[in-house]
Amino acid sequence: MVGFFSSQLDFILFFYGLAFILLGATCAALARGFGENHSWLLLGVFGFLHGVGEWLDLTALVLGDTPVFAAVRVALMIASFALLLEFARREACRLGLKWAKGWVYVPLLAAVALGGAVGGVNAAGIFARYALGFPGALAASAVFARWAWDFSDSRKVLAIGAAVGFALYAIAAGIIVPASAFLPASMINYAAFTRVTGLPVQLVRGILACWISFSIWAIWGQQLVLEMSSTRYTRLLRRQFVWTLALLAAILVTGWALTEFLGGIYKDNVEQEARGDIELLVNHLARETATVESMVKVLAGSPSVSSLVARGDTQDLDGVKSFLDRAVDASGARAGFILNRNGAVLASSGYRSAEPPGGNFRDLAYFRKALAGEAGDRFVSDARNDSPIYFASYPVHNDKGAVAGVVVLEKSLAVFEADLSEFNRPYFFVDPNGIVALTNRPQMLYRALWPLSAEQKAVLHGRLEKPNDRPLLPEEIVDSTWISVDGQRDFVRRRDANRSDWSLVILLPTREVYASRALGIVTTLLVAIMSLIYMFGKERSAHDRVQMERQLQLQVLAQNLRSQATTDALTGLHNRFKFDQSLAAEVASAARYRTPLSLALFDVDFFKEVNDTHGHNVGDKVLVQLAAVVAGKSRTTDVIARWGGEEFMMMLPGSNADMALQAAEKLRAAIALATFEVPGTITCSFGVTEYADGDTPESFVARADRALYQAKLKGRDRVELAVKDDLAQTGFASVA
Repeated sequence: MVGFFSSQLDFILFFYGLAFILLGATCAALARGFGENHSWLLLGVFGFLHGVGEWLDLTALVLGDTPVFAAVRVALMIASFALLLEFARREACRLGLKWAKGWVYVPLLAAVALGGAVGGVNAAGIFARYALGFPGALAASAVFARWAWDFSDSRKVLAIGAAVGFALYAIAAGIIVPASAFLPASMINYAAFTRVTGLPVQLVRGILACWISFSIWAIWGQQLVLEMSSTRYTRLLRRQFVWTLALLAAILVTGWALTEFLGGIYKDNVEQEARGDIELLVNHLARETATVESMVKVLAGSPSVSSLVARGDTQDLDGVKSFLDRAVDASGARAGFILNRNGAVLASSGYRSAEPPGGNFRDLAYFRKALAGEAGDRFVSDARNDSPIYFASYPVHNDKGAVAGVVVLEKSLAVFEADLSEFNRPYFFVDPNGIVALTNRPQMLYRALWPLSAEQKAVLHGRLEKPNDRPLLPEEIVDSTWISVDGQRDFVRRRDANRSDWSLVILLPTREVYASRALGIVTTLLVAIMSLIYMFGKERSAHDRVQMERQLQLQVLAQNLRSQATTDALTGLHNRFKFDQSLAAEVASAARYRTPLSLALFDVDFFKEVNDTHGHNVGDKVLVQLAAVVAGKSRTTDVIARWGGEEFMMMLPGSNADMALQAAEKLRAAIALATFEVPGTITCSFGVTEYADGDTPESFVARADRALYQAKLKGRDRVELAVKDDLAQTGFASVA
């Protein structure tokens, strides 16, 4: 489980960063909705910075890290945690907690600076988590808990969820820190958390970040629902929330699968490459040892060597030594020995003394194996020598076929080491205890490759003045595995060397695996961004559509209200209020521009009898039909209004008295000829007048009213014209 999650650290960091970017976007939207409250903006910037910081960690994982890049990431983390604490501080001040002053940053930032000065960038990051991250997240949790106290709707549960998320995040991000030499970081750290839970802390932080982000997102959505007060919009927003969660989950799962697929392709290539590299090393070592193995057989089969060993014949001792010297030179060995059964040296060649490393020959396994009639070999590592030594032994038989002695050739692996010094992969030649005897990484020489037992540590300490028994690998490698090496996910492969208990180990740093997986991560990011843009665009479109519909409804309502204020409810004509407005404007225009303007006031003759005989409902219908006849026989520029009861007023812009008389007469005739539903026919009397200089709307209407009165006096069903003479007297003219 630990190994699996370690291999997914890149996608975990991507997921972690994406969650905080979403938190930043949500808080930015909330800040726009609450323009006077800048605290949301601070929380949003915290989310953006923290998300970018996690993506920078991902970049360091993929491309490699440098001290400057690490310092930049720590500075970004410090800034983000300071913004989180500032968000909580401002909200505390807004809630009346006067102790939350700005000076609180002085000791906190001083602690971070002190930690950085003493322990470097890593210590500065740890102190930032202790001094800013933990109190900032815990204070943010308290803020959301306080808001939950004030809420009475579904936002209460959501705010509690955000408060719990921040409280847990305070522990995950502010207490669980990278390992360091000082307490509590030496005990409560990433490695300890992974050891206890089996999970990397970054995964837990990412889950908590998602929890917080979606809780705040839901609070924002509920705020929109309350603002819109639209059932349809509420249903749409809730559906969108569910679909967005499902879509993001599907994108992340699919993106993870794609990332795994792409990484798997590279991992297969790495494993194949490792197989090729380890075979190359094994074959190279086999070639180095094959010469001495062949030569020691040649020596053991030589008659002169057999004579020396079997019969103790020393007559040709110089010849045997010469032959041994040539064999040592030809095989690249640095020493050779011809031994009797007791391990005594009968002849030797090379710079070595007669004593082998480690004591008398008869105590050595390769000598005893040769005495048993088999070829023997042995790798030996000694800190006094620059390189490990390879011993090859072979039995020397007498005439009866019995083993009479042993030939031993000793070869240094310095040539093998030199040939592989430029090998671009870390390789290790390790002894049976797992101690590195040969490597192209000098700092790893004589270091334990995997954990040692107490007995093995004692042997190491006895051989070396300053042994390094801290293992590079967490466990002994049997064949091959993906394993975490110094915090990096690497592939390790092991092969036995020359059928011995020594082995060759090759280590392939697989940063390129993360680079190949980065394509899947980038693809996931692009799809997630496009999906979120689509979903947020859809929500915004629905929001704008509901707003537009509401605005149209308000416009229609306003138009209806204006219509009700200016229209007669029974006839649909203008009411007296609207007519007075129009008359005042037309009178002012006629006075200024000297344009003709006339009025015609008329009412239904004997309308009371219609009401008394047929009822008021019939009377209302007569008025409605009369309004339709008048509207149909008038010009579009004429303004017609119900003046009151059965009285109607018509204003004729651009018409003089004669034109108004003709229009009124035509209208009177049309009414007289019209058929009404119950009374059958009706007649109307008209009073007409033309605007004269000095008229006010009131005097103008009064003159039309007097003309109508004259029409009534003269028998009704007629048109009377009232004019204003020079003496401001009214005269009348009749049209029968």
